[in-house]
Amino acid sequence: MAAETRVFLEVRRRLQSALLILGEPNEAGLLMDVSITPSSLQMKTPEGCTEIWLPAEVRLVPSSCRGLQYVPGDGLHLRLQAQAESSTKLISMFNQSSQAQDCCTFYCQSCGAVIIKDRKLLRVLPLPSENWGALVGEWCCHPDPFANKPLHPQENDCFIGDSFFLVNLRSDLWQRRPELASVKMPCLSSENHVKLKPKANTKVICKRCKVTLGETMSSETVKFYITEIMIQPSERNFPIIPRSQFVQSIIAQCLVELSSARSTFRFSIQGHDGRAYVLLWLLNSDSLVIESLGSSKSITKFPLLEDTWKADSSSAWNAVKVLYQPCIAGRNEKLVSSWESDLSVHCLTLPSATCLELLLILSRNNATLPLSLRCMNSFQVAFLKM
Repeated sequence: MAAETRVFLEVRRRLQSALLILGEPNEAGLLMDVSITPSSLQMKTPEGCTEIWLPAEVRLVPSSCRGLQYVPGDGLHLRLQAQAESSTKLISMFNQSSQAQDCCTFYCQSCGAVIIKDRKLLRVLPLPSENWGALVGEWCCHPDPFANKPLHPQENDCFIGDSFFLVNLRSDLWQRRPELASVKMPCLSSENHVKLKPKANTKVICKRCKVTLGETMSSETVKFYITEIMIQPSERNFPIIPRSQFVQSIIAQCLVELSSARSTFRFSIQGHDGRAYVLLWLLNSDSLVIESLGSSKSITKFPLLEDTWKADSSSAWNAVKVLYQPCIAGRNEKLVSSWESDLSVHCLTLPSATCLELLLILSRNNATLPLSLRCMNSFQVAFLKM
């Protein structure tokens, strides 16, 4: 089988430009014939031919090629204009439960266990920012009417935070199993696969796969993390989505929405244990990445990233481009301290296991990028698939 040439193409929709990197042939000195048309790329070498057809919404302008240079370890770099249609508007994960009036079912994303079945959501409302109490105090000339009054959802409400849902579980834990209300037990469980640990430990875990889903906020209110729960209309079946694909998509959409709503581009990803696991800096959210990995055999596959490698080595996907710094094992302590004291940095809290998953996904993506794109200043670079 003829070896393929590695191709990496990043199209910026807003800038209408593209960066094309053509990997080095396996044998140094081999001639390469490159042909660029508006809808395809073709690379011919004595070893074989690689051809990539672009998505229908992307068109290159061959006559605009410029900046051709050879980068050792990468291959040929060049830039050119690209006519790319704006991507369709994403359905926010904050609104994935907003088919208000319809019955919804909450699933554990990891194993598909039903957490809440046939819940009719009459109100799906966004929560204010974490500093809303201080703003009320500054704008009101009278005592704060909301002082010491937490915002808890009623039975048919769903409140949406930056990285979580607040849901009232009264009907699921007590009305369906009223006998549990009078039993003096250190652990309450329900047939809906939710297990509440003792009061000293407020974590909510999936009874089937033991994944942390959220935490209890009161006797009736539970916080579910958006990376652990899927909400679907009850008439639909549970959609099987690879874990890494789901985590990437949710985190990417979260970064895009928060950067748009609050003009913040730096994020500290913290575990529910309060520790920072990774620092993220959002560079852009309009990238379309097209790549052909060729015959590379040097990259190890991880079960967590089962969706990354398919039988077809070519792929095209919308992505956000981020800079990141790992913060585990005492790394980057000074930078973490600096970011935590910076008001422009937004903190996102997720289960600690999910923070480690995200860090592995970022590291894995960074390792697949061309060498010249893997670092920017002191940060590492990665793409998160939308």
